[in-house]
Amino acid sequence: MKSIRISIPDQTLELTEDGKTVRRYLVSTSKNGAGEKYGSFCTPRGRHVIRAKIGAGEPVNTVFVKRRPTGEIYDAELGGRHPGRDWMLTRLLWLSGCEPGFNRLGDVDTMRRYIYIHGSPDTAVMGKPGSIGCIRMHNRDLLELFDLVEPGTAVEIIESTT
Repeated sequence: MKSIRISIPDQTLELTEDGKTVRRYLVSTSKNGAGEKYGSFCTPRGRHVIRAKIGAGEPVNTVFVKRRPTGEIYDAELGGRHPGRDWMLTRLLWLSGCEPGFNRLGDVDTMRRYIYIHGSPDTAVMGKPGSIGCIRMHNRDLLELFDLVEPGTAVEIIESTT
């Protein structure tokens, strides 16, 4: 059985199968740290599942807004025209919390906060916090992960060091 473990202090995502690490990637979690509250722009902790896989078959660097492709393909010129935009590219893995009152339901609901594992421009720095809540990955890493997981895959986001 496959599962994902995201370490906020290490800024890593590990895909395990039957308890053995099969892939390890650098990621970027929230620049605001860990937290579950709606509007905090923090990365939620705890047990989650992949609720949906979005973007299969779309070109690399497809720009997504509200889980839909915009028709734009990210490049340096587009990035230069919109320097403050939070880019969600290539694929989205939409997360849903599993712990009522902590990361599910009410004002702490991960899914209603639209927290994704998503692609980023190749220039985005991984290994240090920089997102507004989501888990950012380089596109090549996300494409690989996307093909290795299914909806229902367990995702644990931890704040302690491993």
